[in-house]
Amino acid sequence: MSEQPQQEQLQLEAAIEPLLVKVEEAARILCLSRSTIYELMDSGELPSVRHGAARRIPVAALRAWVARRTTPAATP
Repeated sequence: MSEQPQQEQLQLEAAIEPLLVKVEEAARILCLSRSTIYELMDSGELPSVRHGAARRIPVAALRAWVARRTTPAATP
């Protein structure tokens, strides 16, 4: 049996970026606490998706949040 199809599947899975992440993952990605992520979601500053009791955060929302807070470098 060849292991090549398994390796190709693993590479494909690694190449696909998730659309949604858990609160804990968002906290790790942004280097913030879970409670800060919940505060940002509750204030509407960070959009989230609800599925039952679970909340997920779009990766695109994390990128947009960082972009809104990134200040341009000062020019001399």
